[in-house]
Amino acid sequence: MTEVPGFFRHPGDGWVDCACGRRHWGLVGAAGLLLVRRDAEGRVTEVVLQHRSLESHQGGTWGVPGGAIVPGETAVEGALRESHEEAGISPGAVRVLGEHVLDHGPWSYTTVLAEETPGTVVDVRPTDSESLEVRWVPVDEVTDRELLPAFAAAWPTLLAAVEAA
Repeated sequence: MTEVPGFFRHPGDGWVDCACGRRHWGLVGAAGLLLVRRDAEGRVTEVVLQHRSLESHQGGTWGVPGGAIVPGETAVEGALRESHEEAGISPGAVRVLGEHVLDHGPWSYTTVLAEETPGTVVDVRPTDSESLEVRWVPVDEVTDRELLPAFAAAWPTLLAAVEAA
């Protein structure tokens, strides 16, 4: 792979050739943050989505902020670190609700399910070169975007899990 300046910053950055026949980012796995906002009745109304840089793998698609886990880091720690680096999300403004793991054996991706900490308002924005855009998206408009294929496949399950949390 050709290195893209700014994309190899951590010891876990790199590609894994998986038994599924695909290459995945993250030498020890990867994680992302599905952050939701709820209305006064507790219904999920919006989610944070990242419009991925054109230089990234499957660039131009939308998904959650995330990336490679650093060796010794938990999936939650990695997702919170990555979402802070890419979208300016303060870990203190997030309440973790659970995890959803896509396990491929030698590689896994963990979606950390979270909501804004009650009483806070999380302002999101691109904070590095990995994002074209980061925004709160109404739940009923998520599938109107060109989604990262793995996120598109997982979206119904992830939404149901975060709604139930």
